Amino acid sequence: MIVRVWRGWTTRANAAAYEGLLRDEIFPGIAARGIQGFRGISLLRREEGGESEFMTVMRFDGLKDVRDFAGQNYEAAVIPPRARALLARCDERALHYTETVGLAE
Repeated sequence: MIVRVWRGWTTRANAAAYEGLLRDEIFPGIAARGIQGFRGISLLRREEGGESEFMTVMRFDGLKDVRDFAGQNYEAAVIPPRARALLARCDERALHYTETVGLAE
C-alpha cells in the first residue's frame, strides 16, 4: 500500500469554503475517475494561529496507481485551480510512504 500525503493552508475565512469544495466536488471527482488501485482519501484539519491546515491522505495499491492519479511526475501536487484560489500556501510536492503495518477494525 502506498500512502500519499499532502498539506495546504487557508485563511480561517476560506477554510469552510475549501473543505466544502473538497468534500462536495474534488473528492467525488477523484472517485469518479475509477482509478484501479485507488483505495480512498481522508481529510484532516487543524487550526493553528490564523490559519487552517488541511492534510489529505490517499491510499493506493502501488506507484502505478499513484501515477494514474497524478501523472508521471507523481510527486507533484495535484491542485485544481478553484482549490488553489482558496489556499494561502501549500506543499508543491506530495510525500509517499509505504504502509508496512495496518490495523483494521
